[in-house]
Amino acid sequence: TRCEKFLFSLSISPPKGANISTEGFERAVKKAEEALGLTGQPRVIVFHEKGDNRDRHAHVVWSRIDVAEMKAIPMPFDRMRMKEVSRELFIEHGLDVPRGLINRAERNPLNYTLDEYQHAKRVGQNAHEVKAAIQSAWAQSDNAVSLSAALQERGFRLARGDRRGFVAVDVNGEPFALAKWAGVKTKAVRERLGPESLLPSLDETRAAIAQDMTCKMNQFQAELSAREEQRKQEAACQRRQMVERQRTERAQALEQIRQRQQREAFERQARFRKGLGGVWDFLRGETRRIKLRNEQEAREAEQRDRAEKDRLIQSQMAQRQQWQARNRLIEERARVLGQEVRQNREQFTERREAAQKG
Repeated sequence: TRCEKFLFSLSISPPKGANISTEGFERAVKKAEEALGLTGQPRVIVFHEKGDNRDRHAHVVWSRIDVAEMKAIPMPFDRMRMKEVSRELFIEHGLDVPRGLINRAERNPLNYTLDEYQHAKRVGQNAHEVKAAIQSAWAQSDNAVSLSAALQERGFRLARGDRRGFVAVDVNGEPFALAKWAGVKTKAVRERLGPESLLPSLDETRAAIAQDMTCKMNQFQAELSAREEQRKQEAACQRRQMVERQRTERAQALEQIRQRQQREAFERQARFRKGLGGVWDFLRGETRRIKLRNEQEAREAEQRDRAEKDRLIQSQMAQRQQWQARNRLIEERARVLGQEVRQNREQFTERREAAQKG
């Protein structure tokens, strides 16, 4: 083969403080090679630790040469594919997605899943992002229709402002003067978009956004209810399995203790000789010494057995308490998220009614 770049290297570096297991790195490598078309190719993975916190990262090198064909495997749009893989890994591990990796189409809240909506609420949006979104939408459009579509992809609606001509309205009903935020002159906006009278008013747009978001919140509420029902069923199943497992463990432990008690009692009783040997042991006091020894060992065995039972009971109690604590934490998170969705739904309903009255 005449290929000059016959190797492909990749660095996997989680954000600072992220605790990613070796299996997590291996899943990331698998995702990357599947996206690049390098599955099955020879590869080398090297792990490094860097910085004062000894943050872990990995370097991966693949061979691009298909030895069966003696050709280099083509890798078009490798950077774009790696960007998508990176975004998926951040979401998979519950990490905040860097702003540069946020999918443009998914900035529209109507395209969010419940998990993505929760993530977007946590990350928030700043003025720099708003300006970048409006400017990029302006740059890729040439008329009112294409600009409206581009803005909607980014979570905005094009509308006729009360005093500011053309405005981009975000999901909260906040208007942004198009000329100002796009960084162009008002005359250029009018020349490209035509008269603003053809657009819906600010109140109409706010009502439409609030209506759409109310429907979206209803979908989220239905999804949360389904999740909660599934969680309850899974929790009940886990509890039954845990109870059955602990009952089995306790029954086995008690049976082992019972068998040991019988064996030890037999061994202690076997110390007493029968016949003339027993009579001789009694006369010389050996029988009394054996009896005292047996009684002492029996008391110690009883204390040992009680301690083993207590340890088993305490261990099982700790398991139940840990399970209950995890379950309560999951319940609390679901409750908070459900409350947030309900509050958002009420807010959007109020905004829709206010906009319709206005």
